[in-house]
Amino acid sequence: MAGAVSYRDVFRVPEFRAMCLAELQSVAGDQLARVALSVLVFADTGSAALTGLTYALTFVPSLLGGLFLTGLADRFPRRDLILWIDGLRGCLILLVAIPAMPFWSLCVLVGIVSLLQPVFKSAQLALLPDVLGEERFSTGMAIRSITIQSAQMAGFAGGGLLIAVFNPYVVLVLDALTFFGSAILIRLRLQHRPAANPVAAGADRRTGRSSASETWSLLFADRGMRALVLMLWLMALVAVYEGMAAPYAALFGGSSVTVGIILAADPLGSVIGAFLFSKFVPEDRRPGLLGPLSIAAAAPVALCLLQPNVVISVLLFVIAGGFGTIVVMQTTTSMTLRLPDARRGQAIGMSNSGLTTATGVSPLLAGILSDKTNAATAIGWFGLAGTAAAVLLAVAWHRAERTTPIPTT
Repeated sequence: MAGAVSYRDVFRVPEFRAMCLAELQSVAGDQLARVALSVLVFADTGSAALTGLTYALTFVPSLLGGLFLTGLADRFPRRDLILWIDGLRGCLILLVAIPAMPFWSLCVLVGIVSLLQPVFKSAQLALLPDVLGEERFSTGMAIRSITIQSAQMAGFAGGGLLIAVFNPYVVLVLDALTFFGSAILIRLRLQHRPAANPVAAGADRRTGRSSASETWSLLFADRGMRALVLMLWLMALVAVYEGMAAPYAALFGGSSVTVGIILAADPLGSVIGAFLFSKFVPEDRRPGLLGPLSIAAAAPVALCLLQPNVVISVLLFVIAGGFGTIVVMQTTTSMTLRLPDARRGQAIGMSNSGLTTATGVSPLLAGILSDKTNAATAIGWFGLAGTAAAVLLAVAWHRAERTTPIPTT
């Protein structure tokens, strides 16, 4: 039953506290940077498509990183990877913060940061069951979701205010500092653990391509796992409103503060949704709710076709974000517990790189559509298509669950 393992029980684990605090810093910094880049590019170009492109570059290169680099999370000590990637990303963001940086250079630097993200995330998620054990893992994932979304909410809302007071370059420097702070915390508080699959680091001579192919097959090994992966990715497509925040605010005459409020709507709903779901829904019932929850996450976005004002739009995004995060949290939990530890890092990294790539592609495509219509119409069409896809996946998941039930903790 929900509550069998309390939040207090999980926070008693010192390493988990350190991981939460480190992630809180770096995620908040990431969102500050996304607000800064969106405002900076839209102010310079006036193009929703280029704004969507810049936002996409904070996500899309993750596909390559997920396919070819996440195996590192199994081949090398995961704590060491987390530490060094945080430090490297901090250095790259400092370069992005240089004023008058050419647009193409900015794109390359942001793309490299995105390329490294799936390696970091796969190492982190694969390490979490080792830190908590299976009995605490589900509750730990809920806490992690709340932590991430709280940091995103603070970063998005704070980013709008900071840009209004200072400028985007100052915000980017703050982002770099959060990466360095996270790296220091991981270095001091997490214990060293050996690689989960050290053979792959030396004696195993298979190419990265063949390893990725085998892991990809593992993710799509049965109908249940396929449904989980596709529902996870769908949640990124319907969250298109995040990457379109600047054009959406401009449609209603809003400022950078309005951009921050729109961006903060999704994480606000996510915090509420993750808390209520983890506290009041029994663990054995959670997988069965994934289909209806996926539909509930997409449907509010479709209502943007009605051209609602900013207040109603923010409310819709709060609802969509709440249901969407529950789906992401539960699908990730179920997949992680089914995966063997020797492949867990790469498999999680590849599934999350698909999620990240979809998060970046959707605003790029919506930006192109928005330049021909407007931001609200473009977002609404994505919501409508997402609702239709969610209905199909809900049916597929219901059939799969009856024959291959997903284990709970």
